[in-house]
Amino acid sequence: MQPRLWLLVAAQLAALRGSSALVQTPASLTAQTNQTVMLSCEAKTPPTNSRIYWLRQRLAPSADSHHEFLAFWDLTKGTVYGKEVEQERLTVLRDSSRYTLSLQSVKPSDSGVYFCMTVGNPDLTFGKGTQLSVVDVLPTTPQPTKKTTPKKKVLRFPNLVTQKGPSCAPLIVGPLVAVVLLLLVSLGVAIHLHCLQRRARLRLLKQFYK
Repeated sequence: MQPRLWLLVAAQLAALRGSSALVQTPASLTAQTNQTVMLSCEAKTPPTNSRIYWLRQRLAPSADSHHEFLAFWDLTKGTVYGKEVEQERLTVLRDSSRYTLSLQSVKPSDSGVYFCMTVGNPDLTFGKGTQLSVVDVLPTTPQPTKKTTPKKKVLRFPNLVTQKGPSCAPLIVGPLVAVVLLLLVSLGVAIHLHCLQRRARLRLLKQFYK
């Protein structure tokens, strides 16, 4: 890439906003070390020179941050790499209007914001960028806490167990029978006395009216 173009990119990239002409997906991505990541850039309008450039910004936008030229895809040359780029890990592929940056065996130093860009005459068009974070261990998603429904208390009544055998013990039956017999005898004596008294009254009445 020409030095004059790089000076223009460095001066304008931080101020320019992503254009809807280049749609980057995903917007952010977290990957584990040694995985392969795929970053997509779709050109809604065909670039005039058929070149899509890939840049990386390692640090957040500041006075110390800078953009690295990684590679671009050319219609005749194919993939053209920047200096100090590990070509065995990085590949640029094209499928119609979609350009894919494939990065293999990622490591934490690969973290940053990846931009795709086209160079017009004289405009520069940027995608909105893809934030890539490479970690040794992927964070786990906390499982939603299940609400425990309190169990309804069931009142249980004690079972009434019918005792087997005679309903009354012999010691209770004997006195009850004796009491009943005594009452019957007393009732019979009382009735007999009442009858005798009535007869005696009738005799007296008969003698009195003779």
